Amino acid sequence: MKTGKISLVVLIVIVLIVTFASIFILDETQQAIITQFGKPIGQPVTTAGIHFKVPLIQKVITFDKRLLDWDGNPQEIPTKDNKFIFIDTFARWRISDALVFYKSNRSETVGYSRLDDLLDGAVRDEIANHNLPEIIRSSDRPMAIIEVESSQIVSDIDSSRIEELNVVGAREQIVENIVSNVRKKMQELNLGIDVIDLQIKKIDYNPEVQQKVFDRMISEQKRIAEKYRALGQGEKERILGKQDQKKKEILSQAYLEAQTIRGKADAEAVNIYANSYNRNTDSRDFYQFLRTLDAYKTTIDSSTKIILTTDNEFLKYLDTAE
Repeated sequence: MKTGKISLVVLIVIVLIVTFASIFILDETQQAIITQFGKPIGQPVTTAGIHFKVPLIQKVITFDKRLLDWDGNPQEIPTKDNKFIFIDTFARWRISDALVFYKSNRSETVGYSRLDDLLDGAVRDEIANHNLPEIIRSSDRPMAIIEVESSQIVSDIDSSRIEELNVVGAREQIVENIVSNVRKKMQELNLGIDVIDLQIKKIDYNPEVQQKVFDRMISEQKRIAEKYRALGQGEKERILGKQDQKKKEILSQAYLEAQTIRGKADAEAVNIYANSYNRNTDSRDFYQFLRTLDAYKTTIDSSTKIILTTDNEFLKYLDTAE
């Protein structure tokens, strides 16, 4: 009885071990292939859930089913116009066929390494066939250059620089060409890899020439700024000159009007004086008397000595008073 029970327990354990050894579970992010004695058999398993295999004989190798990232190392590449720049790129890829991928690469590490070689080579080949402005610009929009007065600023900018600024951007086309070339090579090599997208993360000058480029840019901007300042100063002087001229015109017109008014007033006063003077003799004599007294008050004081002839008009009222 005891031997029978032990045998039953052993049998149950063996059944459980065989059962668990024959089951494997995949989640939504995984895909797998089954190998038997090191050789893959059947088609890749891509659906999530519980799956079965022959225990001990067959082995399950899983791969990621999601989009994977590739981050390339910055590399120095000469452009078509002989400018050395550092290009830093990144890409998204996935394992399109797990069985083909396993046969070609055996592991994701090897696949990543081969992808690294293919993408780096494609980036280098495509960058070397374009000028730097084409690589930098991703739009066909012409560069806007602000014109001042009669385009004096624009005329000072080198015409070759303007052509360089207005070059047609080819960055998007470059990226499309790189992805297309890599996909073709992937198909030729049958690697089971699909490159979804590639983008340029950073473009930079060689550090040895970067400072020289910055110095040249600063010098050019300073020159343009000085031209702006000179034009601004000239415009300022022109405005101030107009203001002074306008001021003089206003003052001249005001002076002319003031003198005209003053002249009219003096003429009217003289006319009034003349009419009053000629109106009657008594008033005229009284006016002369008052004016003479004012003259006495102004010219004669206790220290004044005047020597006049006896028939002088100035002594008329003094002589009468005596």
